[in-house]
Amino acid sequence: MYARADNFTGEMLYTELKEAYLHPDAMKCLLQAQQLLKTEHPDLTLAVFDAARPMSVQQKMWNTVKGTAQQNYVSNPARGGGMHNYGVAVDITLATLNGDTLPMGTKIDHLGKEANISLEASLVRQGKMTNEAWENRKLLREVMMKAGFKTLPSEWWHFNLVSRNEARQRYKVIP
Repeated sequence: MYARADNFTGEMLYTELKEAYLHPDAMKCLLQAQQLLKTEHPDLTLAVFDAARPMSVQQKMWNTVKGTAQQNYVSNPARGGGMHNYGVAVDITLATLNGDTLPMGTKIDHLGKEANISLEASLVRQGKMTNEAWENRKLLREVMMKAGFKTLPSEWWHFNLVSRNEARQRYKVIP
């Protein structure tokens, strides 16, 4: 999604990169998640929007939100960046086999409370999210967590393979 300008920064961040990459450890788990999804829902697939991210791109993202209410949604490169910068995080959603994404309540990279997984029941009660979107989010979390990923409470689409401390100990930052 960052190879296009229709993202929260408003600019194309990946000019030459057109494919998503992950560390092999994360890719193994992502393939397991895809298999789990296919077993239960053969008509669905996982759609990856972002994965490994160079620190140079992280800096551009940070520059966009620094000093704003949205800065809590982007890891500060000066503090080591985030799990994307180690290749062990993925931004993902559910899609049909023809590539149409399922309703999830917000777009991926929506920097607001509507993306928070702990607020989903309340958002449904308030009519700010459909029951269908909530069920889709739960299904996505279920397959990703069964495959070994951890959620990020503020972003329904973001999954980490390991904790920040473990990433720093086991993996190298992508410059």
